[in-house]
Amino acid sequence: MAGERVGRTWQGYAALGAVLVTAWPALALDNLEFTAPGADDALLDGLRAASLLVAAQSEDVQDPQELLAAALADYGRLVGALYADGRFGGVINITIDGREAAAIPPLDPPGAIRTIAVSVQPGPQYLFSETTVAPRAPDTELPDGFVIGKPARTPVIRDGVSAVVEGWRDAGRAKAAVSSQKLTANHDRDQVGVNVGIAPGPLVRFGDLLLKGGDRVRPARLQKIAGLPVGEVYSPAMIDKVATRLRRTGVFKSVALTEAERLGPGDTLDVTATLDEEKPRRFGASAELSSVEGLRLAGFWMHRNLLGGAERLRFEGEVAGIGGGTGGEDYRFSVRYGRPATPDPDTDLYVLALVEHDDEPDYISDSGTLGFGFTRYQTDELTLEAGLTFRFSKDKDAFGTTRFSHVNLPLGATYDSRDMALDATKGYFADVDLMPFIGVAGSETGARLAFDTRAYRSLGEKIVLAGRVQGGSIIGASVLGVPNDYRFYSGGGGTVRGQSYQSLGITVNGNDTGGRSFLGLSGELRATVRKNIGVVAFADYGFIGEGSFGGTGDSHAGAGLGLRYLTPIGPIRLDVAAPIGGTGSGAQVYVGIGQAF
Repeated sequence: MAGERVGRTWQGYAALGAVLVTAWPALALDNLEFTAPGADDALLDGLRAASLLVAAQSEDVQDPQELLAAALADYGRLVGALYADGRFGGVINITIDGREAAAIPPLDPPGAIRTIAVSVQPGPQYLFSETTVAPRAPDTELPDGFVIGKPARTPVIRDGVSAVVEGWRDAGRAKAAVSSQKLTANHDRDQVGVNVGIAPGPLVRFGDLLLKGGDRVRPARLQKIAGLPVGEVYSPAMIDKVATRLRRTGVFKSVALTEAERLGPGDTLDVTATLDEEKPRRFGASAELSSVEGLRLAGFWMHRNLLGGAERLRFEGEVAGIGGGTGGEDYRFSVRYGRPATPDPDTDLYVLALVEHDDEPDYISDSGTLGFGFTRYQTDELTLEAGLTFRFSKDKDAFGTTRFSHVNLPLGATYDSRDMALDATKGYFADVDLMPFIGVAGSETGARLAFDTRAYRSLGEKIVLAGRVQGGSIIGASVLGVPNDYRFYSGGGGTVRGQSYQSLGITVNGNDTGGRSFLGLSGELRATVRKNIGVVAFADYGFIGEGSFGGTGDSHAGAGLGLRYLTPIGPIRLDVAAPIGGTGSGAQVYVGIGQAF
């Protein structure tokens, strides 16, 4: 192939030309002509993306020496772009003011360049005549395009070989590698044959985890947190899991795991963990504003490595309802201690203490909670939680002052496959909480169920559909037999925008209170209209029932429009909503960071 021969011949000159220092006058490139007769749009885009000359023109490069170096390098780069599309018989010509660039001595470049013409004749697309990569591990799946009769694109060849090597690594052959390779182009038939031999290597078992950095954390704790299964058969997935466990502690800025180049005695493989520590202490703050609910301010302080075992201590405080119309101000203060890898690498222990004061439209509540629990990281997407807490509260409402005491068993499961938590464009989120509670000192016994599910789908590059279903139920206890904040309300930024905060409940003996069940539906159509600007149309619906699973109840709805300013930390949200069902009136405004859900 002419283009291939030219590219190989002048690669050395291109590298030499790129580093020469000259004193020739710098004149602008007036004209770059780039043509590829017969190429489709995708191939033309790929050729232009590979070209240094195209990049030089966009960057207004003027030095003739740099332009000559770019032209010489483009022979090889354009050949690579043709190969990537299965074009193994193409011809490339690059002329500088009528002279072939490959014929211009790098030590004697022109003093000025006016016109550079790049002409690429792609030639026919070659097809695979053979796709042999062997031996293969059982259940190895090759790329769909790596089949006889399909276009012989070089990325597909690389993916096919990589799939076979990774198949052996997944089977415990950590040192699987290419042992031979033969690619044959038949220019008469426009075909390419691929024959690659693989050396699987021996079955490998994990050796030791070697630590580099992370000196503030005790080595024994790091080994426990990492949980590398020494002596077990090697698995790339386990390498990734070990890295995830170390990152999950929050102690390290970066975690990098590297495999030893050579196997140890008994075909064992040592792994080195290179750890770069974060500062041990951190604090943060946030704010959210609603025209009805008022201003919410929150802050936290935490220590990432309290006792030298990656233990985390976090103090968190919040004041909400400042200047709002939802009762008075609410206060919350909590302390939480967490210890990773307790009792095993994928389970963390936590101990918490929480005090709250809620001044809501229908009630005032003071409560305290003390307890402990475990968080289990079942998979990368699924997290489980179980705990045991004691909670005391004193509620003052239209029914008088009531004291509640409960022993709670909070159980939870969270599934999260979203691409981004604050601005998801695809994936799913589901959070389900079931909390059986045992009444103490006359309080009722029952259970509380709550769930929040979300789904996201992209329609092209700039439009996202987002949907949310949330709800809950109080089971086995009367509505007045549980604390007010166990009951369900609807209205406000977290449920139905456009309706007043907690404006929907039920009526018991002529007094308003929360219900025993709740169902909420939300939908959003999100569109990006400029680089940093997005708009949203949304609608919300809420239902509160008197029974555990609906029954008699009432509903309301709201809809509105929103504006998003997109930032690296997430969109800044401005929503304006109005009621479209129920008894509400007037518009509500909501401001915050991140999408509404």
